[in-house]
Amino acid sequence: MKSGFKRKRQGKTDYRKRLKLLLADKPRLVVRKSLKNISAQIIEYGEKGDKVILSANSSELKKYGYQGSRGNLPASYLVGLLIGAKGKKKGVGGLVLDIGLQKSIKGSRVYSVLKGCIDGGLDIPHSQDILPSEERITGKHIKDFDTGKFEEAKNKIIGEQK
Repeated sequence: MKSGFKRKRQGKTDYRKRLKLLLADKPRLVVRKSLKNISAQIIEYGEKGDKVILSANSSELKKYGYQGSRGNLPASYLVGLLIGAKGKKKGVGGLVLDIGLQKSIKGSRVYSVLKGCIDGGLDIPHSQDILPSEERITGKHIKDFDTGKFEEAKNKIIGEQK
């Protein structure tokens, strides 16, 4: 006979970490990454299951004129800025960052999404040490990166917020 929860056995959920996040009694900013995309969701806990309030994906950045890679650090910042703008427009208050089973690496794409959310106007507790530098967010570390398209997309997202 199998013991424990199915998602724990499969290595998909850390229930101790999840319980700590739920005890904060705030919606969660859930960030997930793949090689080609970044997705962010604002999720509230419900008795019958979690409820997604808002979501943003790096594939949405095409609408704002961003044509670079959708899996890099600048794209993840723009995803964070986008969900931050959507959240502010919808009146979302304080959030808690949920990175799931991903490793917490200083300056990573996950924290780039966090930086975008904060710049978008959402209140999320964090340490300044974990956020990526401005040079990395704007893509100066990437050879042949078109910073003009990045700034254009950023201004469109911010303009939509007003």
